Amino acid sequence: MPAASSSPFDGNRLLQDLQDADRALLASHLEPTTYAKGDVIFAAGTEVGAITFPCRQTVVTLLIAMQDGRSAETATIGCEGAVGGVVSDGRVPASTSAVVQIGGPALRLDAAHLQEAKRRSATLRALFTRYSDCLLAQVLQSVACNALHPIEARCLRWLLTLQDRIAGDVLPVTHEQLAAMLGVQRTYLTRILSTLQAQGLLRVGRGRITVLDRAAMVDAACECHGAVHRHYDTVLGAGHAVAGPSERAAQPGRDGIAARRDAAR
Repeated sequence: MPAASSSPFDGNRLLQDLQDADRALLASHLEPTTYAKGDVIFAAGTEVGAITFPCRQTVVTLLIAMQDGRSAETATIGCEGAVGGVVSDGRVPASTSAVVQIGGPALRLDAAHLQEAKRRSATLRALFTRYSDCLLAQVLQSVACNALHPIEARCLRWLLTLQDRIAGDVLPVTHEQLAAMLGVQRTYLTRILSTLQAQGLLRVGRGRITVLDRAAMVDAACECHGAVHRHYDTVLGAGHAVAGPSERAAQPGRDGIAARRDAAR
């Protein structure tokens, strides 16, 4: 059994990057919780009174649902970020639903505590402003991707995005889930996955998809995956950029990241 975490911030990169003084403002208010796959953190139209920080391999998807029952993914958030009232100055109705795609640990923080901490700390306020910009960039890129790119490229983008956050080759996602994320019929998606499998990019199993050739998937996916990755890297630093195994190996160490940030100040 792994040793118990020594810090309430372990497992979430956004919280881990806080300065000591900013950590002190939040530490006593963070509540650990665990989510199961399919849990709804908040539904569209409901009041969002808390911020949720996914930890380790927990993944949350923001979904837009239509009246005919169809839905589509607008953003995927893992241990690099947070979901909920990150930007707003109060409790506001959610414009999307936040659904857990990969279950696991998370930290929750009452929105009022975050707003008070942001009021007291300019550095904490700046960090969340930068993260909010990155999350918005991901949403806008997703809008453009859904409008302009073929389903095969969009499917690969989504699978790469999921792999970035769970740091493994086996993606625990069903055809039904993936079809819902992409806003297509399951039968259509099955044909797409069969084509990608025939190309040697992935292997489809019951309740899972295994990445066989990430480099080839990156080449075959649309530009949107790389564009979002680069924006996170530019705005928040390489320590926050969501990356798959091959990209992670090429990233600078924490000392290099710190040096870059110090030079920019």
